[in-house]
Amino acid sequence: MEARAIQRTVRQSPRKMRLVIDQIRGRAVPEAYAILRFSKKLAAKQIHKVLKSAVANAEQQAQRQNAAFDADRLRVRYAVVNEGPTLKRFTAAAMGRATPILKRTSHVEIHVVADETAPLAPPVKAGATEAKAEPKARPAKTAAKAKAAAKRKRTKAKARASRSKPKKKESK
Repeated sequence: MEARAIQRTVRQSPRKMRLVIDQIRGRAVPEAYAILRFSKKLAAKQIHKVLKSAVANAEQQAQRQNAAFDADRLRVRYAVVNEGPTLKRFTAAAMGRATPILKRTSHVEIHVVADETAPLAPPVKAGATEAKAEPKARPAKTAAKAKAAAKRKRTKAKARASRSKPKKKESK
């Protein structure tokens, strides 16, 4: 099940809004709500409205299909901010000229999808302690990479050696 919500001509530049929307793309809806709630950016308020609308659309779709619905199991699958129409205004400038002011707008689109793989509640094992995961070993360098690294070292050493030698003055 997938639902979407679109808000058009939001009075904020797309560049500023993309900073916020990039943080919630691919996240679970409760986590996205938390990120938007505590963000200092003004764009977070508008994006929160669109996300809330997408969740409400998913709920309505589930009711129509007579299916089970849990908002906590939704995930933000697709979230973009596109450029909307630009409002063009002018302000007075020196010597009777006019300077353009571009008031940019945005279109926000969010798709949420039900995540069937996520369990309803994480299973808790009584008395079980989690073992710390071992750090992954670094992969061995390939022969080509090792050869290139050795060549760089030789080149750097030659450059250092040539700088440290004093130049001999030629005598006539």
